[in-house]
Amino acid sequence: MSNISTRLKDCTAQLCQPGAPFEIIDDSASGFRRYKNAPTTMRELVDAGRAHGDQEFLVYQQERLSFREFFEKVDALGSHLIEQDALVKGDRIAIAMRNYPEWMIAYIAAVSVGAVVVPLNSWGTADELSYGLEDSGAKYVICDSQRLSLLNPLLQKQNCKAIVARADSVDDMTVQYLEQIIENNLGKTLPVVPCDTNDIAQIMYTSGTTGRPKGAVSTHRNICQAIYSFEFHAICSAMANPSAIEKMFAGGFPPCTLLSVPLFHVSGCYAAFLLNLRGGRKTVMMYKWSPEEALKLISTEKVTIFSAVPSMVMDLLRHPDFSSTDTRSLFSLGGGGAACPPAFKETIENTFDDAYIGTGYGMTESNAICASCTGEAYSYKPKSAGTLSPLVEWQTRDENGSVLASGATGEVWLKSVCNIAQYWNKPEANKSNFDGEWMATGDIGYLDEENFVFLVDRAKDMIIRGGENIYPAELEACLSLHPAIAEAAIIAVPDERLGETPGAVIRMRRNAQITADEVNDYLRDKLAAFKLPSHVWISEQEMPRNAAGKILKSELLRKFLG
Repeated sequence: MSNISTRLKDCTAQLCQPGAPFEIIDDSASGFRRYKNAPTTMRELVDAGRAHGDQEFLVYQQERLSFREFFEKVDALGSHLIEQDALVKGDRIAIAMRNYPEWMIAYIAAVSVGAVVVPLNSWGTADELSYGLEDSGAKYVICDSQRLSLLNPLLQKQNCKAIVARADSVDDMTVQYLEQIIENNLGKTLPVVPCDTNDIAQIMYTSGTTGRPKGAVSTHRNICQAIYSFEFHAICSAMANPSAIEKMFAGGFPPCTLLSVPLFHVSGCYAAFLLNLRGGRKTVMMYKWSPEEALKLISTEKVTIFSAVPSMVMDLLRHPDFSSTDTRSLFSLGGGGAACPPAFKETIENTFDDAYIGTGYGMTESNAICASCTGEAYSYKPKSAGTLSPLVEWQTRDENGSVLASGATGEVWLKSVCNIAQYWNKPEANKSNFDGEWMATGDIGYLDEENFVFLVDRAKDMIIRGGENIYPAELEACLSLHPAIAEAAIIAVPDERLGETPGAVIRMRRNAQITADEVNDYLRDKLAAFKLPSHVWISEQEMPRNAAGKILKSELLRKFLG
């Protein structure tokens, strides 16, 4: 066992032992392991942020909010919902807006007064937004003016009340203005609504790549345990990487996160928003992703933490202005989702002398919890998604559902207190994705002898060429290291003789050139011959992505194969 593996194991044992802050107990009532000292309700979880008072919490363009000012607005909205709008525990409140401070205010107000918060994909069409509103049975939607215009036709039919933020005027007397609500209720104390840890707190719709999204139902316990698990990992990793943390403190920059990913997804909502709210860290919000604007914010706001989709991190570091921008404060860089491509680590190491690099593996259905990897552990096994959380039990199963031997590759199944309770109104999906306390992930992977998680690919993405299994992620990782390639996606090309073969869609880096022949020449000595792409499409256009940043291969199939 390596030195870092031993240190992580020892730190975990120290932090999780009886009497320690992250003591883990076996909950006989639920059948899961859980943190004994974690908050039991969302209100208890988020109220920790009130202790930070006049410290700066949010920066959005020219606007700044302290923790105290943020919670004053939360209390005003929560009071209005209970006292004027007659909200009752369990009512669904949808949030449909881009990343604004009001998104965060709405979320905290909703979960603090016993409502079920329903974050909707603000990138969605009118049809997609309406589906989420109707499927969840939302009684309220808190939205911006753009989303209001898309949802208006459904509101009366759904008997759903709208509260709009950042709107100059709305030609509808039934719509309430969020700013006016807050102004009218400032100074009020947030009403107490008793909640149980097993009550539903959230329905977050999956960022699916095909079909209708499913509403992932999380209880207060699911989310509280997940956020506490994030905090465990941060402390455990710091203990196991003392020299890196010492260098961070020596820099003298207070922790500050650049938020560039959507709040309606677990990465933005949990890893940035809720953790910073509890931890007293400043969050700088972007209007939309732009590497140029990100560099300006890093310089002026002294951003120390930037975690996003790996392609966004690489776009930032490869930007022509990066070398001339003051990025001395930037210390921690993370790539969300499964294990990052090799080019992610290479790009960071070519740009920074020292960086605290991290990645992880989780999903909406696991409330983002499964594995995490930061600092020396990432350097040790960069192809891994990190070490398994002490809350999580792991299995891999074959195509018949049989549990495989330890270390074997198969579909990943997880058992965890952080896993969602169910899919909302989806009995068939619940039947196929849950087996008692175990949940299917749809990912193919394995757990090695040092407790590191490795993801091979998505089960549905696997290409079977003449009986041989080909994992697109392997080809994509190889292609990501080519100096002319910004990113690549492997799709299945129908073949009369072989069934299907891999096809490569490639986006070139700025001012770079590459041909299809050069792509296969590059891969020929790195991969078996049967894995080489039968077709190569080269484009300068961005890849189509869903809200979670995952490439929409279904759109690539339609575009290139018709």
